[in-house]
Amino acid sequence: MGKHILLLGPPGAGKGTQSKRLAAEFDLEHVTTGDALRSNKQMDISDMDTEYDTPGAYMDAGELVPDEVVNAIVEEALTSADGYVLDGYPRNLEQAEVLSGMTDLDAVVYLSVDTEELVDRLTGRRVCPECGASYHVEFEPPEESGVCDECGAELEQRDDDTEETVRERLRVYEENTAPVVEHYRDEGVLVEVDGEGTPDEVFDSIVGVVDE
Repeated sequence: MGKHILLLGPPGAGKGTQSKRLAAEFDLEHVTTGDALRSNKQMDISDMDTEYDTPGAYMDAGELVPDEVVNAIVEEALTSADGYVLDGYPRNLEQAEVLSGMTDLDAVVYLSVDTEELVDRLTGRRVCPECGASYHVEFEPPEESGVCDECGAELEQRDDDTEETVRERLRVYEENTAPVVEHYRDEGVLVEVDGEGTPDEVFDSIVGVVDE
């Protein structure tokens, strides 16, 4: 039976990077809410008494997919996985309570990163509009400033990576998801890992928690 790992942390903490590495290290499914929604866009949810009959209809309309739909999709993804690293769910206390009813967790890891460090990380991101490659002006710069190594296109800063937007994203995270962190802390299952080291140092710390 594969391990059941939940990775929590604010935007910019490195959850995506570390989740992928963990999944590879322990031969687990990497389950993210976004991927699960995209792969189940045509799932029939007509029995749920929701506005639309598929998750894809919400996404195409630019609307948030309701919690009950997200819960069902995540449950489907976890049930079909031998073991998993869960990233991006639960986003609120209600989802955390639903999650406890659908699976048992072997490890709950929280990546702790100072707010100003998160702002630096997120505002420094640059993406290639042509091939999708991602860089960082400080931590992972392209060989030539402002130019994609892969295809030579001019790099851009995404609208949601400006400082004002980043601070608002972090505020919303604190409002909605910080209570989830406290929920697992109160249950005595949360292990906090310093997310400000190098990616390798952070990864080694997480592996240490999972192996315990």
